[in-house]
Amino acid sequence: MTAMILNGSELAKSMRAEIEAEVADFVKKYGYQPTAAVVRAGDDPASISYSNALEKALGGRGLGFQLHTLPGNATLEEIVALVTKLNKDTAIHGIMIQEPLPKGIDEAAVKDVLSPVKDVDGVHPLNAGRLAQVAPIGRPPMVGPFFAPATPSGGMEILRRQGVKLAGKHAVVVGRSNIVGKPMALLLLRENASVTLCHSQTDNLPGICRTADILCGAVGKAKMIKGDWIKPGAIVIDFGVNFIDEKMVGDVDFDEAVKVAGMITPVPGGTGPMTNIMLMKNVIAAAKIAAGLK
Repeated sequence: MTAMILNGSELAKSMRAEIEAEVADFVKKYGYQPTAAVVRAGDDPASISYSNALEKALGGRGLGFQLHTLPGNATLEEIVALVTKLNKDTAIHGIMIQEPLPKGIDEAAVKDVLSPVKDVDGVHPLNAGRLAQVAPIGRPPMVGPFFAPATPSGGMEILRRQGVKLAGKHAVVVGRSNIVGKPMALLLLRENASVTLCHSQTDNLPGICRTADILCGAVGKAKMIKGDWIKPGAIVIDFGVNFIDEKMVGDVDFDEAVKVAGMITPVPGGTGPMTNIMLMKNVIAAAKIAAGLK
């Protein structure tokens, strides 16, 4: 058996047209672009590369983009002052705080001052809390609007567009970060999956993984999840971004897993291309909230 490849690059390409149409409708109705701002302190090469790619991606879909930079020796007070200024700027609908921040900066303190309604990365404690408390799909949400991190949201969109039924399925998430593992577990739980959240210290991790109908790798260790960890026919979503000899690989040993799984996302070309797509959707949603829409 060879798994069906869940091609995130192709899905992202098809969704770009949807986003362009939604942006055009918004601009026609309100006369301005949904706009995102990126805050970057310092000259980390990966951060520079990502912000450049983000500017190209958003601009290519008709969204506005602003880059606000501070030097690498910026103080916490200077970063907080910039974020506070952007919070008050009605022309800005989404704010992303680029990591890593300079050494010694309290990241939590910076995130705390970010306006939750502009937090399109889903990093503010209010957004994280609302994701944790939102009711399952099919019931009244019981919480106000919130933003979930874009990377796990992209994984969920791949499953949704593929027509995967999650209710009643056993999902295992390997990884407990605040930006991928934990929110992915909560998003799956909201869709009525039964979720087991694991990590590198979990006892009998291979055995638990073998019970999964849906297995998500988000632990940040190259090729950690082997083919014999996977239940035959399971759906494998790989969020890993690792490098071996300058080649990008996932947390799943793809060459082994593809022979066992029913469906699998590749690395690269799987969940990665969906991250910016979901970020753009969050920026549009933030602009609609600012315009008084629900």
